[in-house]
Amino acid sequence: MAASMVTCAAVPTLRSGASRSTNSVVESSAAKFASKSSFLGLNVRAPTVVAAASSSRHSVAGKVSASASELVQAKPKSKADDLLITRDEVLDVYEDMVLGRSFEDMCAQMYYRGKMFGFVHLYNGQEAVSSGVIRLLKKEDFVTSTYRDHVHALSKGVPARLVMAELFGKSTGCCRGQGGSMHMFSKEHGLLGGFAFIGEGIPVATGAAFTTKYKREVLKDDKADAVSVAFFGDGTCNNGQFFECLNMAALWKLPIVFVVENNLWAIGMSHVRATSVPEIWKKGPAFGMPGVHVDGMDVLKVREVAKEAIERARRGEGPTLIECETYRFRGHSLADPDELRNPAEKAHYAARDPISALKKYILENDLATEAELKAIDKKIDDVVEDAVEFADESPLPVRSQLLENVFADPRGFGIGPDGKYRCEDPGFTAGTAQV
Repeated sequence: MAASMVTCAAVPTLRSGASRSTNSVVESSAAKFASKSSFLGLNVRAPTVVAAASSSRHSVAGKVSASASELVQAKPKSKADDLLITRDEVLDVYEDMVLGRSFEDMCAQMYYRGKMFGFVHLYNGQEAVSSGVIRLLKKEDFVTSTYRDHVHALSKGVPARLVMAELFGKSTGCCRGQGGSMHMFSKEHGLLGGFAFIGEGIPVATGAAFTTKYKREVLKDDKADAVSVAFFGDGTCNNGQFFECLNMAALWKLPIVFVVENNLWAIGMSHVRATSVPEIWKKGPAFGMPGVHVDGMDVLKVREVAKEAIERARRGEGPTLIECETYRFRGHSLADPDELRNPAEKAHYAARDPISALKKYILENDLATEAELKAIDKKIDDVVEDAVEFADESPLPVRSQLLENVFADPRGFGIGPDGKYRCEDPGFTAGTAQV
């Protein structure tokens, strides 16, 4: 039973040009690591074509729901299908992935130079998930993120300047310097927030999806077709909010896609040690929605599955759970020395860098030249450098901003009889630490 379900849930082997290590030492250590766990996807190869999952369907409350993914079906092949993606699309995805990686590398430099404070969690290695999903969305669609939210914000269109300024705690940031690393938000771009506590974003995305359905079905707004996407990690899938929202989304057929970025580690806890059923995608069918396991290091595979899930949600056919098996190349945060993970495990995934894999695919299929890709790299370097200069030169928030967006009554507590903020009174902080 388990074997057949994994076969049905696997995505097709696509011509993505996934990079493979030519270093025998890395291959040897990775092979030793792979033999320890079949779940990690290291010694499991997906079939070339996925058969229809009709043999493994179950009747749930009179409805038929897939016990595995029905999103990827066998289709007639053509030359265009072989390429999977157009030149314009692939260059957009490549640029977005390079921006995410370069931005995060710069964040590390700025953090160690004392330009950023608190916890900063970087996204290096997981770019295929953000770019593969979010670049398919419309501006009106919604995204919720986690504390690892910088790259999700960039993929959704929030300018690098605003994200970097937010990380610097400056008033020009997307949250005016009050959100910081873990709380990116942009109403204009449909980014409903990064959330420091795991699981917080899932009910927010579910609520946004309910809003879309309510507008369309109750208020008769035919233009309301926004899709919500909730990103979260493997550790979150042991929390109650995850299960409650899966149930609600399936019950009401909400237009939402749940994307699990399974990077195999919940801070320092191995995923396979923390949950009784490590295959997260299986929890989708348990609630009557499709569940898909996809190689999260291959942006083209992620993109194919995400495209079907997003279109399905937009058609009103309900939610999908996508488990993207990925890997972070750095520690949990920049304060984490990353000493717990097996070096062979890290070497295995480093050899499967999603950006290198996409670059190889582009060149092998003549979608762009080496010079064109280098021009994109140079463009992104300039964008990131400009973001740092902008953030560094931007002003800090004024002290009176502390009380804004806190009290519903603009003349309530915190504002004096003269209508001015009490914190502007020189004696406001007397006897306390300087604000």
